[in-house]
Amino acid sequence: MFDQTQIQEFKEAFTVIDQNRDGIIDKEDLRDTFAAMGRLNVKNEELDAMMKEASGPINFTVFLTMFGEKLKGADPEDVITGAFKVLDPEGKGTIKKQFLEELLTTQCDRFSHEEIKNMWAAFPPDVGGNVDYKNICYVITHGDAKDQE
Repeated sequence: MFDQTQIQEFKEAFTVIDQNRDGIIDKEDLRDTFAAMGRLNVKNEELDAMMKEASGPINFTVFLTMFGEKLKGADPEDVITGAFKVLDPEGKGTIKKQFLEELLTTQCDRFSHEEIKNMWAAFPPDVGGNVDYKNICYVITHGDAKDQE
């Protein structure tokens, strides 16, 4: 399902999350990982819900399988691009930052202020305030080219 480079990247991620280095990701590893990223006081219910996504202890094989199952359900690039094109009737390949931000913070699964901030850091608009949604779609389905160097 994954090539050797991807497997190595997943191994690195697993090692970062496995804070106590015992080869198994447990609830405390998740809590410590969140703390290392600056998110303190994560609720036990949230951690329990994450742990329940696995059928048992999360070793590297289970971790890799879980990611495979999650990624298998991702929409293809053309489907995601098609959804953005609905918001781009002129077919420019861009959407105004203000419009996209308003949609993402007021509709359906609303983005938090932090998620919006992270999105603009990853996909900064141009000087005219336009967001290249084709780039966003590519990164969602293929990963960031910078990450693969």
